[in-house]
Amino acid sequence: MARVADNRDPAWTVLLIGGASGTGKTRLSYPLARHFGVPIVEVDDIVEVLLVMTTPDQQPALHHWATHPEAARLPPEGILQLHLAVTDALGPALAAVVANHLETDTPVIVEGDYLTPAFAARERFLEAPAEGRIAAVFLHEPDEGQLVANFSGREPDGGEQRARARVSFLYDEWLSAEAARCRVPMIETRPWSSLRRRVLAVVGRSV
Repeated sequence: MARVADNRDPAWTVLLIGGASGTGKTRLSYPLARHFGVPIVEVDDIVEVLLVMTTPDQQPALHHWATHPEAARLPPEGILQLHLAVTDALGPALAAVVANHLETDTPVIVEGDYLTPAFAARERFLEAPAEGRIAAVFLHEPDEGQLVANFSGREPDGGEQRARARVSFLYDEWLSAEAARCRVPMIETRPWSSLRRRVLAVVGRSV
């Protein structure tokens, strides 16, 4: 049965929200989900399911941190490469989630670090019926110091997570280049007070 549109009816069936860790994806996604009355799929939950359902031989990239604990001592550039390997491994699972929501016409927000602009662009034009039913936006925080502050504010007992912030900063740079190449919107998170309005102006109806 077709949904009855109102001022909170989304203009999309699937909204993808990506960005590096610490840029505020979750902080943005949940208010948006409440506004539109749709569920959220967190990509981290899909990772946890796949870790339980697969072996290191089947999914070496997903299991790498458990099978190679020494990887935590890699430089930020090396950790970024491991992160990108996970994004590649997750592609088929994320595509299945998107396809299911398109087939059932069930709106959903999918958010997570492992979404990439290339995935968003591919899924947007996967098939003619999907065109216009998938929206995507990636959050951009160009200030590495702000990422350090974001992690400290979110996890005050963790201290200054400068190494983690460095990885996020490098990933943010990679995402920015990919978003430009794939013509996928990337929006600066600050000023935070206007972020939801700016995101809705790009991907959905205004509040």
